Amino acid sequence: MRTLAVVLGLLALAGCGGGGGSSGSIPGGADQNAARVIKDWADELRAGDISAATDEFALPSLVQNGTGPLQLTSRLAVAAFNESLPCGAELTRAEGHGRFIIATFTLTERPGEGECGRGVGDTAKTAFVIANGKIHEWVRVVDQDQAPASPPSTGPVV
Repeated sequence: MRTLAVVLGLLALAGCGGGGGSSGSIPGGADQNAARVIKDWADELRAGDISAATDEFALPSLVQNGTGPLQLTSRLAVAAFNESLPCGAELTRAEGHGRFIIATFTLTERPGEGECGRGVGDTAKTAFVIANGKIHEWVRVVDQDQAPASPPSTGPVV
């Protein structure tokens, strides 16, 4: 089973389909404009729209998903990162912590190359830095409530 004690950036997304235009606030108290960027990204990824999800990232951007930090400097690299995430995610909560927004997601299947398997329904957390309407940092966070007894895997998780 994939280690799902995770997530820096799948922020409190609700609903299906692509991003943009959803109404309602995202629980957790985070800046709603920043949380909306996270929600849009998660909605787009969950719908299998890698191109739209990629457009939510700034260049360069920093990601860390069970690995050391990786700087993504091209749209191709961001798309490959998004494609590597096996699960879709629905944002359920977004909390501000300094410059970060900690997003809590419920994991889902997604079209395309994703294969979430037994992870569907689990939660994951990601820390995001959002600036100028774009994701600048995406960092997987270990959810202490979901932490496994064994060390987390080093592969892509979301």
